[in-house]
Amino acid sequence: MPVKQTSMDERRLIVSAQRGNVQAFNQLIQVYQNLAFNVAYRILGDDEAAADATQDAFLSAYKAIERFRGGSFKAWVLRIVTNACYDQLRVKQRRPTTSLDDMLPESDHLEVMRDSSELPEQHLLREEMGEIIQKGLRALPTEQRVTVILSDIQGLEYREIAQVTGASLGTVKSRLSRGRARLRGYLHRNRELLPAGFRLQPER
Repeated sequence: MPVKQTSMDERRLIVSAQRGNVQAFNQLIQVYQNLAFNVAYRILGDDEAAADATQDAFLSAYKAIERFRGGSFKAWVLRIVTNACYDQLRVKQRRPTTSLDDMLPESDHLEVMRDSSELPEQHLLREEMGEIIQKGLRALPTEQRVTVILSDIQGLEYREIAQVTGASLGTVKSRLSRGRARLRGYLHRNRELLPAGFRLQPER
């Protein structure tokens, strides 16, 4: 399936931003800021780190927008976002401070994502599922985590993921397959933590 190209309206904003129009660039940011933050949050598992990575990414995008030469602008933005996340993870590896509490989704982030139309029971169920899935994602190697997030949470196609990650299609498919298998294994091993209606049967 071909990668979706930039729309005409978006292309006009990009051209304007490339000519130095800050307002046009800010309009582009408004379109992608929620997507960028959600991807960063899923990768990093921390509100503050995700906000920092998103801010760094948009600053980098502003400085580099003159070099955008067409194709999927969304994929171009997300590549910068994921690179900013890798930078955050490298810093964290040099100064590890992870605790059990760090493995849980931030309440503020969950509140932002809350659907006002859902019942309290549905919200609680979604929070419980979100916690265990986020823990499972954090247990994946970074490349697999990013690929699973882009595919299964954000719905990007293989070619878009290849653009974002700079990997070949074969590598994308391999990382996705292995990441899904690892995540499923994690959910099997921790099925007692899942809400009763979502517990997986023991593997045979």
